[in-house]
Amino acid sequence: MYKVLLFCILIAICSHGYSQDEGNETTRTEINFKTQNKGKFYFYWGWNKAQYSYSDIQFKGNDYNFNLYDVAAEDRQTPWDAGVYLNPGSISIPQTVARIGYYFHNNWNLSLGVDHMKYVMVDIQGVTIDGYIDLQDPLNQFNGVYDNAPLMINEDFLQFEHTDGLNYVNIEISRVDNLGDYFKWDSKKIQVNILEAFGAGILYPKTNSMLLSKERFDDYHLSGYGFSVKGGINLTIFDHFFIQGEIKTGYINMPDIRTTRSATDSASQEFFFFQRNISFGYIFQLVK
Repeated sequence: MYKVLLFCILIAICSHGYSQDEGNETTRTEINFKTQNKGKFYFYWGWNKAQYSYSDIQFKGNDYNFNLYDVAAEDRQTPWDAGVYLNPGSISIPQTVARIGYYFHNNWNLSLGVDHMKYVMVDIQGVTIDGYIDLQDPLNQFNGVYDNAPLMINEDFLQFEHTDGLNYVNIEISRVDNLGDYFKWDSKKIQVNILEAFGAGILYPKTNSMLLSKERFDDYHLSGYGFSVKGGINLTIFDHFFIQGEIKTGYINMPDIRTTRSATDSASQEFFFFQRNISFGYIFQLVK
């Protein structure tokens, strides 16, 4: 009887040990499928195509204060030319995106980047104007009081663009998921990642403006703030090199835009933007 009992105990111990080893092996296999991003840095560079909502713009100075309603604008992406797009000396000519980030968790990273968009007001367009213009020249054709009156904008009245550029400098927090972790494939050679992000930052545009025949102004100025969200797909090859496509949208509010060389002249506007981005980057382990 004791021999039978001892035999059963030995069988139970061996079976438990085998099951535990099998469980550990399964755990190890599952862990091997889990992407280990924590402690990695990455950077990328790419290009964007942007669209903008209509915007109400207020212009004010010592001798004028008026609003333009439903102003249309477009971007100005440079036509493809390898000598421009791939030349470090012409880095600010195309509409670009650049970012550097750090993974503080296997699925979460924090990054700093610049969206170098270009915002160009459509040169000739009909808008509504409200307010007054009382320039020192009594013969100026635009002097008057306006009460939601129609106005055809032309180059004599206003040229207005942020073309070097709109410059949305922002911090993003991103969630990244490797599909291989869920479908249990080995993604050492190729990873397909889905990403979502929320961002916030400042607007530091270089505004090119000619208002009411005043002297042209074209300088950088801290003008406001913005918020954004984005989603995208990241294809990483050999654990280091990646190409990333993104769709990004956001809100921009600029209450302090410089328009002339006089600090008393300014403009304010707010609008929404929509971006399509393509970028190329590198990811690497710096700290464990």
